[in-house]
Amino acid sequence: MHFNSRMKTCSGLMVLAAVFAIIAGPSAANAQDVAVGQATATVLAVLAVSATHDLAFGDVLQGVPTTADKTVIANAGVFQVTGEGGKEVSLYLQLPDYLWNSTNEDRLVISFSSTDADIDTTAAGTPAAHGGGAVVDQDPHNLPDTPLGGADNILQLFLGGTVYPTVDQRADAYTADIILTVAYTGS
Repeated sequence: MHFNSRMKTCSGLMVLAAVFAIIAGPSAANAQDVAVGQATATVLAVLAVSATHDLAFGDVLQGVPTTADKTVIANAGVFQVTGEGGKEVSLYLQLPDYLWNSTNEDRLVISFSSTDADIDTTAAGTPAAHGGGAVVDQDPHNLPDTPLGGADNILQLFLGGTVYPTVDQRADAYTADIILTVAYTGS
């Protein structure tokens, strides 16, 4: 029994020594130093997108394909994008396959070629006016990432297309939505 009580005493002393070493350890450490860093961020200007002119085919004859030219301002569909100048944006057009008449009973085929879009970043804030730096003949189905104009924080997209009425196309007004989605790319 004497051996067991001596073991308990030794065990207790070892635990007490370990606790003392833990408590006394940090006080014996050398000098400490602290540094403070910063977290920073700059929020960019909000992107604003507007359709400033509809893609207008005017009067269309039955059986006669009609083109709206992207360079003719009276006919071109025009979208304007404003935001942080010089920052790159991605552009995605959701293009219709058909225009629908007022009762949704007849449709008119519409098509966009691989050169039916122009992008202009030099319009100097003048909606629907090609500037000197237009990126011409773009595929509206696959638009390139493009920086907003640095001078006026603007970009304009000009869109053309062609409608193909049938020989017995119903006489009526036809419409469809064209949707432009724009987002900063981070570049």
